[in-house]
Amino acid sequence: MPQSFKIPQSVLVVIYTSALDVLLIRRADGDDVGGEYWQSVTGSRDTPDEDWAQTAAREVLEETGIPCGPGPQVQGVLVDWQLENVYAIYPQWLHRYAPGVTRNTERLFGLQVPVRCTVRLNPREHTAYQWLPYREAADLCFSPSNAEAILQLPRFTMHSSISAQGVT
Repeated sequence: MPQSFKIPQSVLVVIYTSALDVLLIRRADGDDVGGEYWQSVTGSRDTPDEDWAQTAAREVLEETGIPCGPGPQVQGVLVDWQLENVYAIYPQWLHRYAPGVTRNTERLFGLQVPVRCTVRLNPREHTAYQWLPYREAADLCFSPSNAEAILQLPRFTMHSSISAQGVT
């Protein structure tokens, strides 16, 4: 059977409350590479033509159990922040990608949920979760792009509330 490689296009979904408390999840494979890796929801596209929003909703459900895709079970509002980061793939995870692939494109999303909700982790991927005020969450993230996205929350939530009032 041929080896299946990850597509170097992923989403980062910052899940937060109106009080700007942020959900962080701890990677299960962090102990394998010598540290605790706290992060927001992340994940790669399943196919090159999978829509970014589909990828984001699928990853949120798989990693946290929070339904945010289309349909009657929506919890929270998933928003495409229309931002992308391109970064070097961490050396410990290069083996997951095709030979010669060293960079990943990451699309940023925000998901505001009504309250700090209970999360159902996939134990193969994550071992713990916690809700933290956004600055503390940013400080704990191992990924600089994840930390920066979290620090942008006040800007995105202010823009969302202004847009909701009809002001641009």
